[in-house]
Amino acid sequence: MEDYIHEIKLDKTIPIPLYYQLKKSVLALLEESKLKEGDMLPPESELCVILNVSRPTIRQAFNELMSEGYLSRYKGRGTFVSKPKVEARFLRALETFNSEMRSKNMTPHTEVLALKKIAGAGEASERLNLPIHTPLIYLSRLRSADDNPLVYVETYIPYEKYSRLIDVDFNENSLYDSLESIYKVYITRVRREIEAVNARKSEAELLQISTGKAVSLVKTVAFADGVPDPVEFSVARYKGDINKFTVDIYR
Repeated sequence: MEDYIHEIKLDKTIPIPLYYQLKKSVLALLEESKLKEGDMLPPESELCVILNVSRPTIRQAFNELMSEGYLSRYKGRGTFVSKPKVEARFLRALETFNSEMRSKNMTPHTEVLALKKIAGAGEASERLNLPIHTPLIYLSRLRSADDNPLVYVETYIPYEKYSRLIDVDFNENSLYDSLESIYKVYITRVRREIEAVNARKSEAELLQISTGKAVSLVKTVAFADGVPDPVEFSVARYKGDINKFTVDIYR
């Protein structure tokens, strides 16, 4: 930041708030890679002098950048550029995790934690329109990009209809691709619910975050053409400080 601080030009003669001009200037430096992950920003007092603005102006710009995940502030250390977030397109597109990560020039990795037949599960059975004790395939995976854990996901599939999936190596193979190749079942629509929850100890350890830290909980019910009942129900916990979600809304 020190080399590029003088590139920030704030114009007090226009009606755009100074804090917003500062915010946009910092974002421009990030987009141009003049500011990179781990770079330390000058103290607020120093920026006030250099830019000839008040401390509240600096603070408001930085607070918004922190809330949006671009900056991180550490007590006693200062303000730093955060690790860029991975934008998840799964709220507006159906594609595999591996395809999405590769499209971002990231190396995906999947670790299967469990793959087994279970005797039903409360919410999962209900979401799949099955009696409570109907056998299910239970699949849990930890999914990473560039060796950074992004999401822990638990998946439930009707066992009697899709029993051959229990022999698939999901470390290497996509669930949806396997449904297509083995059963000619094509997922064409999903319903997703998203909320913020606190990470429990077990998932916090997997995601390498502290227990109680916020994660994005996403529940998915998947449907296929020509199949009357849902094919899959999954519960995913996304690392909150790494992922961001974008939704396009049209009138």
